[in-house]
Amino acid sequence: MNVGLGLPIGDPSVLLGWARKADAGPFSTVALLDRLVYDNPEPLVTLAMVAGATRRIRVQTEVLLAPLRQPALMAKQVATLDRLSGDRLTLGIGLGARRDDYRAAGIDTHRRGARLDEVMTHMRRVWSGEPYGEDIGPIGPAPARRGGPEILFGGFTPPAIQRIARFGDGLLCASPIDDMDGLFRATEQAWRAADRAGRPRLVAQLNAALGPDRTVDDARGRIRRYYSGAEYTELPADYPDLVVRRMLTTPGEIRAAVDRVTDIGADEIIFYCWSTDTGQVDRFADALS
Repeated sequence: MNVGLGLPIGDPSVLLGWARKADAGPFSTVALLDRLVYDNPEPLVTLAMVAGATRRIRVQTEVLLAPLRQPALMAKQVATLDRLSGDRLTLGIGLGARRDDYRAAGIDTHRRGARLDEVMTHMRRVWSGEPYGEDIGPIGPAPARRGGPEILFGGFTPPAIQRIARFGDGLLCASPIDDMDGLFRATEQAWRAADRAGRPRLVAQLNAALGPDRTVDDARGRIRRYYSGAEYTELPADYPDLVVRRMLTTPGEIRAAVDRVTDIGADEIIFYCWSTDTGQVDRFADALS
């Protein structure tokens, strides 16, 4: 089982140290979330720095809010990062659920699914090397992998699952662990129905923090602040409380989660860390050894 870590967003100055420690450890991926109306670092810029500071570990957006971005420029940025990182980029893409992000970008939330499909069509065209449009030439550079980097879609709804079969390489599943089995099987079914070769990648994501009480309390406070005070498109009002309660905080819970997602067919699990304490990296490595 491949295990990755989500980078904390609370202090950008610690991110390169985090990434270097993860790169030296047993971890497969470091990931970074995306918001617009928040004080998180922009993920494509930050992961470019992370890729340059590491040797082997993959870098992943988790998830990039693609409907907020202009597709031609985003495709160029993604291809550049993919190429310069040596084919180490996984592009996690999703819609997001906060209305303020869409208002700030001037995008209609009611069209966000349709816009994501349009964005994917445009980016795939760019990465194919074809002209971008009538009287518009190709947009380079070419990505490291023909056709574009690995793409995982985050989401829980039938349209999100169908989007994986149309445009993606797999599912990035941040649901409660009890719901993952059904979402994994739905993804496989949609993949087969679309007559896709091989099988989709199935990646689980769970929030976690390891360490003394002050580290865990810090993580709980940060994740509560992150999910509070926003107007959501579809999440329940008590969602911040649910997220805090579901956070994994002991080595036993980490090992049990790895066992459970392995049993239901996950290829990788990402433990998203919320405290900036870099000592968590060693604690996760110890919990997994």
